[in-house]
Amino acid sequence: MNGRWLVALAAAVTFAGAVTPAASAAPAPRAACPEQAGVLHCLTTFTPGTTRAMAAGWGADDLAAAYGLPAAPGPDTVVGISIAFDAPNLEADLAAYRAQYGLPPCTTANGCFRKVNQQGAAAPLPEVSLGWALESTLDVSMVSAACPSCRILVVEGNTPGFADLAETEDTAVRLGAKVVSNSYGAREGGAALAYASHYQHPGVTVVASSGDSGFTAASYPAVLASTVAVGGTSLARDPDAPRGWAEQAWTYGGSGCSAYIAKPKWQRDTHCGKRTVADVAAAAEDLAVHYADAGGWLPVSGTSASAPFVAGLIGRSGHAGAVQPAGLYANAGAYTDVTSGNNDPAGGGKKCGGDYLCVAGPGYDAPTGVGVPNGLAGF
Repeated sequence: MNGRWLVALAAAVTFAGAVTPAASAAPAPRAACPEQAGVLHCLTTFTPGTTRAMAAGWGADDLAAAYGLPAAPGPDTVVGISIAFDAPNLEADLAAYRAQYGLPPCTTANGCFRKVNQQGAAAPLPEVSLGWALESTLDVSMVSAACPSCRILVVEGNTPGFADLAETEDTAVRLGAKVVSNSYGAREGGAALAYASHYQHPGVTVVASSGDSGFTAASYPAVLASTVAVGGTSLARDPDAPRGWAEQAWTYGGSGCSAYIAKPKWQRDTHCGKRTVADVAAAAEDLAVHYADAGGWLPVSGTSASAPFVAGLIGRSGHAGAVQPAGLYANAGAYTDVTSGNNDPAGGGKKCGGDYLCVAGPGYDAPTGVGVPNGLAGF
């Protein structure tokens, strides 16, 4: 690993083994990939010292129940994961996750799992980053939870630079992905938008996380009109609710009003004159992943969970490629509307004046879009 990335990660990422004095406050969640100017960063947070020997957090069975997923297996759609750096234990961690939740094996040997570099070759792979490796592990786990029958193609960029991750996108499509998930983002702007064309491919659905900083500047590539932007929710069991679950906007889930991207014809909200993020949402808080570098199971959060989960659902629907943002709005009635919560961590909705841009309510709102999946009907 080169010095630049090693120093940044060592300063910001601690996974296990630290002892917190009894008098100290509980450790605060940390970003797995610290935000840096001029590059994209993954959208996963974790709390140091929360590793467990047993699964902790919402698992694949919980997500299947919460979103009414069918019992029958789906097609073997190829779901691409665009990511930076290498995750050396990825296949082993995926095997542990799938075994825990009774999902069929997905391995290199059986043709379900494939990991390549940004040019599409099996070697050499990029250098290792612990933070991005955690992100990769979350991505493949959430695709598996959504679509146990889908094949998973992981394309690893040399760096989180705009050009390298744009190439991973193109490579995933070239190698057969019909839906590509992107669990990373950066503030929209000229440098990022210069690579917008790489996130638009005929016959392919592109999905991206809306961000983990609440209501703020729109996140790229989620802000692109060609991308399905996925926000985040907090999930809870509720035996009194018709579906047995309650859901509200996740406090840190991203939303925003673009300063650059024209308003798509299919998006009709009135308080943002340009593209509004997000389009749909799913659980983004306390998801279980198996991460060997942390020593076991780790609950993590981020719209980097909801985006690959939605990508997996699109793959499972059998309509990957045909599903585009416009269709989600046309099928809004097929989603479960999220009507509570906000993504203004400090002000409880004051940041947007109590508006739908940061407060969930009936109908479309920016934190949760048209709603959360209700089976596969919305796709």
